[in-house]
Amino acid sequence: MPLKLSLKPGEKFVLNGAVVQNGDRRGVLVLQNKASVLREKDIMQQEDAKTPARRIYFPVMMMYLDEAGAQNYYHEFAQRLTEFMGAISNPKVLVECVDISKLCMSGEYYKALMLCRRLIEYEDERLGNVGTGVPASSRAG
Repeated sequence: MPLKLSLKPGEKFVLNGAVVQNGDRRGVLVLQNKASVLREKDIMQQEDAKTPARRIYFPVMMMYLDEAGAQNYYHEFAQRLTEFMGAISNPKVLVECVDISKLCMSGEYYKALMLCRRLIEYEDERLGNVGTGVPASSRAG
């Protein structure tokens, strides 16, 4: 099934590791086959991975963008997820953590990444974070 991206003027996105920027007008891009695509709002810089949930998001994002090198990021992901789960008692959030792990183990990194956004939202609500990098899903639009 094709993926249709509606792009704002100047909006950046990553397509199979290449950073691409839309021109000065709105545009539509239709991808006819499987590709790793992340919009600018979903891209996190390593220096923005400063909170426990963001430290989970970042290696999942890297596994998604570099599937061939996913094993290079998996250990960091597993370690950070284990730490996060050790500090959380909310059953719903713990189930989401297990789901993220299962998705990563099955190579479904994009789905895992979208669940990671929920962890960031949960963390921001509990800690009162303004947050840096990827905004929580409720603010992302």
